[in-house]
Amino acid sequence: MTDPGPYYDELDVPAPGEEDDAAGGEEMYEHFSVVADRGQSLLRIDKFLVHRLEHVSRARIQAAAESGGILVNGTAVKSNYKVKPGDHIQIVMPYPRREVEIIPENIPLDIVHEDDDLLVIDKPAGLVVHPGHGNYSGTLVNALTYHLRELPMFQESDMRAGLVHRIDKNTSGLLVVAKNVETHARLARQFFDHTVTRRYVALVWGNFADDEGTVTGNIGRSRHDRLKMAVFPEPDAPGVEPEGKHAVTHYKVLRRYGYVTLLELRLETGRTHQIRVHMEHIGHPLFNDERYGGDRILKGTTFSKYKQFIENCFRIMPRHALHARLLGFTHPRTRQEQYFESPLPADFTALLDKWDTYTTSRDTFEEED
Repeated sequence: MTDPGPYYDELDVPAPGEEDDAAGGEEMYEHFSVVADRGQSLLRIDKFLVHRLEHVSRARIQAAAESGGILVNGTAVKSNYKVKPGDHIQIVMPYPRREVEIIPENIPLDIVHEDDDLLVIDKPAGLVVHPGHGNYSGTLVNALTYHLRELPMFQESDMRAGLVHRIDKNTSGLLVVAKNVETHARLARQFFDHTVTRRYVALVWGNFADDEGTVTGNIGRSRHDRLKMAVFPEPDAPGVEPEGKHAVTHYKVLRRYGYVTLLELRLETGRTHQIRVHMEHIGHPLFNDERYGGDRILKGTTFSKYKQFIENCFRIMPRHALHARLLGFTHPRTRQEQYFESPLPADFTALLDKWDTYTTSRDTFEEED
């Protein structure tokens, strides 16, 4: 068997200057895959991987093994496993630190839950998750570095300290943050295995024929706009590598307002902008989503009263209408299933109140001036 060498699945790392978002939990881990040569001598897997993977320490490899993040031929192994010829090895690890100075900042945090291993935060819209081009202060990581400054993980100026997933700047809702290396690795494994439960609430343009449905489509960088993602079709010819990464979004109608619909969305995967790009792909962009075309009137009437009503709605919620409502995972230490919920924030509630008023007095809004 020919050794193809390690490959690196970048898992949607944003380029400099991009929004820090996934609209559904962009995973903060990396995945390597290696096939051992036919002539490979028996060697501990942690030593084997140190030699095969560039810039990966043995400590990170061992932490991945302890969390079940190293698979050999599909089975989890420990650090002392002896690699054999032809073994197919996969390893999942949280991203390493990057050399960016993180300044601790006393930014208030809405902490829903905290214990010795992790905390769950209800992130407000407008808060960037971690530093990037143009956002080197005022981020969630700056806040965590201050609030958890006594912990080793948050004393090393790591721009991804504790993060295993993220939601974008203008999405509100729940995030889980690890407080130590072991928890970080074990949570990363759950996100990689898609065993974390994530439910979102979104207001989207248009009505739906069915009360429930599923959107499946590979998501990758748009060929026309590097700040956008796009859905790519499956290749026509056999053997051709598909473009983008597999992504699945399930939706359920919560309320119909005629020209817009309130949805609950469940993610199987966590690709960049997943909900936003999947909804645009099926013709239902998020309400007031500037990047994906939801910031203009897509459904409704041409009457000036209706136009004014929509403009008022955009002012009430000057961001895309998306909220990470529920987050569930297995606690890395106790092994207990934990679920957390976040109520809709004030701007989202005010927006729905506005649409409730509209639906009960539609004739007034649709009269000619």
